[in-house]
Amino acid sequence: MSAAPFRAACVTLCSGREPATNIEAASDLVRDAARNGAGFICTPENTLLMESGGKHLLAAVKPEDDTPAVRDLAALAADLGIWLSVGSLAIKVSEDKVANRSFLMGPDGRIHARYDKIHMFDVSLPNGESYLESKSYRPGGDAVLAQTGFGTVGLTVCYDLRFPDLYRTLAQAGAEYLTVPSAFTQVTGEAHWHVLLRARAIETGAFVFAAAQSGTHENGRKTYGHSLIIDPWGEVLVDGGLETGFVCADIDPAKVEEARSRIPSLTHDRDFALRHASEVAPLSAQ
Repeated sequence: MSAAPFRAACVTLCSGREPATNIEAASDLVRDAARNGAGFICTPENTLLMESGGKHLLAAVKPEDDTPAVRDLAALAADLGIWLSVGSLAIKVSEDKVANRSFLMGPDGRIHARYDKIHMFDVSLPNGESYLESKSYRPGGDAVLAQTGFGTVGLTVCYDLRFPDLYRTLAQAGAEYLTVPSAFTQVTGEAHWHVLLRARAIETGAFVFAAAQSGTHENGRKTYGHSLIIDPWGEVLVDGGLETGFVCADIDPAKVEEARSRIPSLTHDRDFALRHASEVAPLSAQ
């Protein structure tokens, strides 16, 4: 039996280089979304700060136990009585590496799940932008599911979006909702953001909550914005556009079962072998 309908929200930020300022801005918007009736609220990737890699990033972050934002955001979830998906906080995990870590905080003030971004954004874009996340970040190795009062959530972060096997694995393991907090670049966002998110929703028959960074940041990076909430049939329920703020949508969990009943592709996997055409004998020779 599906959970009762609820309201979800995605927060759009333009994070800078000062963690305290960023967390204050995020917290204010989370409070506004809660006052608007949202019981499940998502913030974007890099909620803590938007910083270039290397020594600047390492100097700005601390281990989880020494990161005040972790405690503050968990306390905020308890104060508001909400489920809070913190898109990601940069957490120092060694002398030269950081984890891009997503948190799920519950209305009891506890951390119910942690997920370290698996896929690293190591690319050079046509406009000259270059990113090498693996130089500063330690990739995660575990896909993560979490139980909430609304159902099962699968946690992902940004560049993970381009790896559909991760989402299929989460959905087949029971995920009804998928979080995709992001800081998509302006170039890749304009080209792929909407279509990739809709595809992940359609392929999995799950709701997708994608909170985004938007605008020009202190470090010069430009992000695409357009926080989205998408239903299991691939319909965009709400689009946050370019402005910072929040958007809400009413979620009917029964839509997950409905979509998966109409297109039960999650149960239709078949094993297959990969062969090159040169390895297959022509029909005339068989």
